[in-house]
Amino acid sequence: MGKPVMIAGPSRRAGWFAVYGVWLALSATSAWSGSQLPVEFGQKDVHTHHVKSVVGPSVHIDEKGFIAAAWVEEDKDVRTIFFAKSDTPGGPLGQPVRVNDPSESPYYRQESPALSLHGNDVFLTWSKTHPNMTPDKPFSSELRLSRSHDGGRTFAPSTLVNDDGQVINHTFDAMQVAPDGAVHMAWIDGREGKKEPGTFVARSADGGRTVTKNMKVDENTCVCCRTALAASSDGTIYLAWRKILDGNVREIVVSRSIDGGENFSRPTIVGNDRWVYPACPHRPASLGVDRQGRLYVAWYTEGADETPAIYLAYSDDKGSTFSEKHQLNRSKGTFPDHPQMAVDQEGRVVVVWEEQSPVRREVVVSYSVDRGGSFSIPMKLNEKNGQTPTVAVNQQGTVVMGWKEHAMPAHRMVLQTMSFPSVQVAGEGSGRHGH
Repeated sequence: MGKPVMIAGPSRRAGWFAVYGVWLALSATSAWSGSQLPVEFGQKDVHTHHVKSVVGPSVHIDEKGFIAAAWVEEDKDVRTIFFAKSDTPGGPLGQPVRVNDPSESPYYRQESPALSLHGNDVFLTWSKTHPNMTPDKPFSSELRLSRSHDGGRTFAPSTLVNDDGQVINHTFDAMQVAPDGAVHMAWIDGREGKKEPGTFVARSADGGRTVTKNMKVDENTCVCCRTALAASSDGTIYLAWRKILDGNVREIVVSRSIDGGENFSRPTIVGNDRWVYPACPHRPASLGVDRQGRLYVAWYTEGADETPAIYLAYSDDKGSTFSEKHQLNRSKGTFPDHPQMAVDQEGRVVVVWEEQSPVRREVVVSYSVDRGGSFSIPMKLNEKNGQTPTVAVNQQGTVVMGWKEHAMPAHRMVLQTMSFPSVQVAGEGSGRHGH
């Protein structure tokens, strides 16, 4: 069937509220046939959970191809965080291990635990329902850091991250382990008592045993759009969040630290979307960096014309300026949602997101092998109604994608690998230039 169709550059956006129509090549077979696939998909690893609800998963894949995942289960009003790792490269996942102490109740929201691995160390951040929560403060929580130093077989008692001691929200966290092993954490925090909360950070330099003093990076943060973190090979730490500007304009912004998290730069607006929205959209950004230092950002916005869309932009100057944004979703009559992205050192970019229609929720993937210059047509991954996709990649170009499916009366957690061919991607300077 020839080479896969690649999409480059912006196109006219169609209203998501249109009547449910034919999707544009969401099935892999409609874009290319088996032997000519530029990527190879592994078998699906399906886990059925006969519980009240499941949140997650978060996923990770190491350089040997071992897969890890973390998620939250609620059963009979008891909430538990689980971690599992594959016994062989590529999966399937092994026996789950409980992360939180039975006395610790995870704060329930539709956000999976943040997950990072560094060698044999496993780190998770998650919000615990505040022990002093009252009816007039129903969203109060503590941010906790859990750690394992034996590959996830056992977990030490969790460490408190926020240092203010207030009965408020400390949620929508992100975590990233830097090349030097420092664990960087970010979250949304209302300790200052202002109308809008702030974006705060902290880090641990001793494997999660202790946490530094909390530091505010910015204020006027969108209250429920999750933060995002990434680290480059030179140790630069990048942080993204959704900021509220004058007039209820909501923009994804990025800040960087070049001194190991001691200080962060003033935030830079990524897309100049000019999206006016009088509430929190509950949709995070996602970050990635390649070996040449290109910073990639994927996010959701409705822009000035109120059309839901998934975009990607990149920066070649450490987040000081960004390229023109590139729309990734192409289907008509559906609502694109919750993008998540992974980038390997060669600049191969994978983005997963939801596509919602009046009757279905699909999980799709699109990828780039030229450092974000062009992207494949989105391909459908799920079988049942799917949601909350996530993705990770190692430096061999092996991707793991995870999502949740509704298979009433149970819930299914699905993981699937995708491998890029062992070829050199386009070199430095490929793709569109920043402005």
